[in-house]
Amino acid sequence: MHTDRERCVRAVQSKDARFDGWFFTAVLTTRIYCRASCPVVPPKPENMVFHPSAAACQQAGFRACKRCRPDTSPGSPEWNQRADLVARAMRLIADGVVDRDGVPGLAARLGYSTRQVERQLLAEVGAGPLALARAQRAQTARLLIETTPLPMAELAFAAGFSSIRTFNDTVREVYALSPTELRGRRPKKATAALTPGVLTLRLPFRAPLNPDNLFGHLVATAVPGVEEWRDGAYRRTLRLPYGHGIVALAPKSDHIACRLTLSDLRDLTVAISRCRRMLDLDADPVAVDDQLRTDPLLAPLVDKAPGRRVPRTVDEAEFAVRAVLGQQVSTAAARTHAARLVVAHGDPVDDPEGGLTHLFPTPEALAALVPESLAMPRTRRTTFTTLVRQLADGTLQLGPDSDWPETRAALLSLPGFGPWTADVIAMRALGDPDAFLATDLGIRRAAQELGLPSTPAALMARATAWRPWRAYATQYLWATDSHPINFLPV
Repeated sequence: MHTDRERCVRAVQSKDARFDGWFFTAVLTTRIYCRASCPVVPPKPENMVFHPSAAACQQAGFRACKRCRPDTSPGSPEWNQRADLVARAMRLIADGVVDRDGVPGLAARLGYSTRQVERQLLAEVGAGPLALARAQRAQTARLLIETTPLPMAELAFAAGFSSIRTFNDTVREVYALSPTELRGRRPKKATAALTPGVLTLRLPFRAPLNPDNLFGHLVATAVPGVEEWRDGAYRRTLRLPYGHGIVALAPKSDHIACRLTLSDLRDLTVAISRCRRMLDLDADPVAVDDQLRTDPLLAPLVDKAPGRRVPRTVDEAEFAVRAVLGQQVSTAAARTHAARLVVAHGDPVDDPEGGLTHLFPTPEALAALVPESLAMPRTRRTTFTTLVRQLADGTLQLGPDSDWPETRAALLSLPGFGPWTADVIAMRALGDPDAFLATDLGIRRAAQELGLPSTPAALMARATAWRPWRAYATQYLWATDSHPINFLPV
């Protein structure tokens, strides 16, 4: 969008928050870059230049605005609605792959040369993988400076910097303040409220956001010991690259309140990225809803409760396992099966608040279990053991970098995998915004009530008009039922 100058200027002059994260405005006279909705008086159009990312602004020599804090804007929705090289690279960078494995590791995951990856990112995002990772480290550093009492030396390495000097130079360059000055701007009341080991954050999103089906689905299908709903927040354990964590997420009117407890602060960036992905917070609900409203039978559902998101996951392999456990059984039965596996094969964790006891088992742990110990029919037992074995040995890889069509085909080749299982994994684990569950009983029942075709083939043909947002149409169709997945827990 940053190449459409006229549209960008209009968005800045109207302070339109819908475009936060789509592009960034750099002001030539002040050398500051802002989000579209910055509250200050808009600069003259001739003084504006537009960039596709905060990293591109920083590379061009601009520093972040202290008023609108552009680094805290939602991410571009493009990276979660596309499956090309650039989008997959952006998802992996957000998941911390460059910090852990470097640019060669990123390129290896994508199956391209480092030169090709850098060339594609520079052409479309305006910055290479190292610059994008550096911008992400700067944001992580700011979060740690403002939300923890950590000494600066510890904080620098927790944010992913290789040296304290690099940390100091980056913070000064991006925010025009030293780390100590940045911490000094924090209100004294906020300093007093800090709890050691606990980070309290605000996760922004593009309005509107309807939390009903989002949190309702996560809580209704929650695995005891791994997930729970407590005091108005969804809580769950997280398996992370350097350790584990516990997160509590509560919906608010203009943000998601996030409380993180991490065993290793180096996991902060990854934990935030995975929580945002699980709650689909980078989506563009206006674009989605406008497209679905073009169908006169869907329009009333969208108008009744706009802004529905697709509830996703923090662990793709975990969700695939749970999808198999949920084949042809009720939600309660699926939770029972999963809870047994968690107790028997999950890693125990300490929860200061009680209630959460384990991390969900890894594919390696599940691949080692005795198949006869599974309380399920033989055919589904074969499906389960084949899945976890392929996940454990790397034959099947599920992650933010997955190629959606290729991975769906690989899933369908597994014994016991039909369209429903493959599509629900594509929708909720891989993040495909166009995945559609035409064979789902709830979808077919909703279609019949609305006057839509109710046979899978006819419904799939009708759903082509909803592309590329059929996963969101699924949420609106599911919402016609009285199932607990459609209601915010009380």
